[in-house]
Amino acid sequence: MKPFPISDQQGGEHAGDLPDACDVVVIGGGVIGVTTALYLARAGQNVVLLEKGRIAGEQSSRNWGWIRTQGRDPAEIPIMREAHDLWRALARQVDTDIGLKQVGVAFLAEKSDEIAAYEDWMQHARAHDLDTRILNGAEVGDLIPTAARSWAGALWTPSDMRAEPFLAVPALARLAAQEGAILREGCAVRLLDIEAGRVTGVVTETGRIRTDRVVLAGGAWSALFLRRHGVSIPQLSVRATVAQTAPLPDVFQGGAVDGHLAFRRRADGGFTLAPSGFHELFIGPDAFRAFARFMPQLLADPLGTKYLPKAPKGFPDAWGTARRWAGDDISPFEAVRVLNPAPNSTKVAQLARDFSAIFQEGGPVGITRAWAGMIDVMPDVVPVVDHVADLPGLTLCTGMCGHGFGIGPAFGRITAALTMGRDPGHDLTRFRLGRFSDGSKLELGPNL
Repeated sequence: MKPFPISDQQGGEHAGDLPDACDVVVIGGGVIGVTTALYLARAGQNVVLLEKGRIAGEQSSRNWGWIRTQGRDPAEIPIMREAHDLWRALARQVDTDIGLKQVGVAFLAEKSDEIAAYEDWMQHARAHDLDTRILNGAEVGDLIPTAARSWAGALWTPSDMRAEPFLAVPALARLAAQEGAILREGCAVRLLDIEAGRVTGVVTETGRIRTDRVVLAGGAWSALFLRRHGVSIPQLSVRATVAQTAPLPDVFQGGAVDGHLAFRRRADGGFTLAPSGFHELFIGPDAFRAFARFMPQLLADPLGTKYLPKAPKGFPDAWGTARRWAGDDISPFEAVRVLNPAPNSTKVAQLARDFSAIFQEGGPVGITRAWAGMIDVMPDVVPVVDHVADLPGLTLCTGMCGHGFGIGPAFGRITAALTMGRDPGHDLTRFRLGRFSDGSKLELGPNL
């Protein structure tokens, strides 16, 4: 079986010379960090992006590749609509065909009572003039005519898109470098430099960079970095397994998911498959600290999470991972350059069987590659995009809850605007960091 396309075993593309000082340092080379750096560079900022391992080495290249407005939290919908426009523009500007196509996304209902949840979400679709509609069983049959089974109905958004994550994010990084951002792979930020309570720079494994503005877009590593500086956020990471098939007949161009299986046509002729509504949580110190915060989410979907006794060595919430270190110490971010969890092999085998059972005419389903990623999640299933009040000069964009790839360019542009003190163009109240400490009741986002 082929290895994952991006790993710490391969040489990186970006080894820019680091300056003594710059306007902004971006920590993290996923889709959020890369697009933040891109829009900062376009605004004339001297920006340095530092990635401990590889650009898009973690969840930004390991996701399903969906670019969807469907099913999102109402506060994300206008941001996602901007992201659609940005993806179209960026696809024309990068040096690679990233496989961007408008193909639609279908949430397939196995039972009629599931459609009620779709009806509830339709009020948001109508409020934002989306092309989403509810299909009956016959219409689903017309949408996916080669399926050997039927569904009771579906939520269907024809305007949603797809792209190839492991092509798209590295291509965006090259575009950012072309437009003036300095990118450096294999360079971890160990600490923030703080003087008189304000950010004055970063301490990297190769030295210091002076700056009064830093963006933390560290994905699954964000909570660990913040905790070292006395800031606590209830962020956990869950393992999600994905697989890639060999080329198969074109049974469906878009993305679809039911109660068991998610599938998405790939540009290489195969399909990306994933178990629906299933993820695995490694129990660690943060899981105990955040347990009460996550209770509403756990009660809403008690069977969606499998609990594992401990994370692999060096993972962000592993029991042995250091929580304190000095600027001249090797940090946890250097110990694990690329978070590369093993996929759940039982689930991979089941994915092939489930897909074959639906599309029997396609013959046996060969899995050519399987992988897993660690998804950074928040208790209310929406991200944090805000300044960190306790660390003036630090802007945080994290906790994308598995939805970051599609919305990434818009949140990158928004984060760039926040960093420069400009109007982000959207109401970000829903994403404020203070919601975890100001006594507000957390509102669980739609789990569609």
